[in-house]
Amino acid sequence: MTSDAATTSPEERLRSAGLKVTAPRLAVLDVVQRPGHRSAEDIFGAIGSTLPNSSMQAVYGVLAALEGAGLLRKIEPAGSPALYENRIGDNHHHLVCTSCQAVQDVDCVIGEAPCLTPHSTHGFEIQTAEVTFWGLCADCQAARASADIEAETEAGAEAR
Repeated sequence: MTSDAATTSPEERLRSAGLKVTAPRLAVLDVVQRPGHRSAEDIFGAIGSTLPNSSMQAVYGVLAALEGAGLLRKIEPAGSPALYENRIGDNHHHLVCTSCQAVQDVDCVIGEAPCLTPHSTHGFEIQTAEVTFWGLCADCQAARASADIEAETEAGAEAR
């Protein structure tokens, strides 16, 4: 999240991005301003009590408008629905657990956008680099280690 997002109201952010202030946009911004990465379904579920007459289609429309205005960032990890986050204005990357699909932000590897410089730009002006690191999160590593110990214990008991 940029410092502007932290110091300005959601209404000001919408207006400065050239968007009308509407209840659905405010509700989605409220959900996405919390730390983490959320799918459109998660966001739809979270705004249900605030906007009971909303629809998934409306949420997708709001997300598209907010992303297009640069107020949200959309990431699309392979094998997962698109996820939305409020951390914008930098070129951070993501860690994705291959077991539970947890997603965590990781700061830029070098510290400056676009972080990575390709061997050849083929005439492109590079603006960002998108990197996703895949692996097991700490909880899944612990669960795997526990399952391995349990399996070894059971195998030892059966051998006796």
